[in-house]
Amino acid sequence: MQQTVKGLIIREQTIGESDRLVTLLTGDLGLVRAFVRRAKTIKSQNLSSTSLFAYGEFTLYRGADAYVIDSAKPIEVFFDLRADIERLALAQYFAQLTYFLGAEETPAPETLRLVLNALHLLCKGEKDNRIIKAATEMRMLTLGGYMPDLLACYRCGTFESDPMFFDVEEGCVYCKDCYRNNAITAPLGVITALRYICLTENVAKVFSFTLSDENLDILSDISEKYLLSRIEHKLTTLEFYKSLKQ
Repeated sequence: MQQTVKGLIIREQTIGESDRLVTLLTGDLGLVRAFVRRAKTIKSQNLSSTSLFAYGEFTLYRGADAYVIDSAKPIEVFFDLRADIERLALAQYFAQLTYFLGAEETPAPETLRLVLNALHLLCKGEKDNRIIKAATEMRMLTLGGYMPDLLACYRCGTFESDPMFFDVEEGCVYCKDCYRNNAITAPLGVITALRYICLTENVAKVFSFTLSDENLDILSDISEKYLLSRIEHKLTTLEFYKSLKQ
């Protein structure tokens, strides 16, 4: 039985001389592993449509071990990512995060919209990469069930103080009067941004905020450290991205 879904290629692997095994992020089915037969032959119509970061409409049928892509119609290939190595590395990092945090046979429409919006912003090159990275990390963690407790101080219930403190290990915040050792000092603007990223109803708007340069660095530090505290896998793409920044 065939079915048609819209999805984004987040992983690809060559199988044999000409076949390809890809992982699709779809809204309807979550993560889908699918074979592309003879994808690497010169005459293959599915070559560009099933490459990394290709977003398209895919016709699938169920095979013995995985789906098989019968046809693929490209919608967006995000070609401009290849023009900047830093943006491309960040896109690869998002793809790896999606692979580790996603699930098969579980609808993921918001995750798909989040990643597609992040890739569009990377292609445009008009938004600070720190905003794209932190917002994608924190919203993806939220969608994956790892949203930190940001509503009020974990100890006394105070909603706002300046500064507040973000506890990476516990995934919560403290007010200035309930400081805890090893928590990261976070100006109120950073906490407000974190709340916005995690709680705004429209996933397309998670990137729509501004912070000072100093506060962006703090937000980036918090989001990355919190993510690493929740992800057990080695994120080689993050290491590569950080090596470019250095």
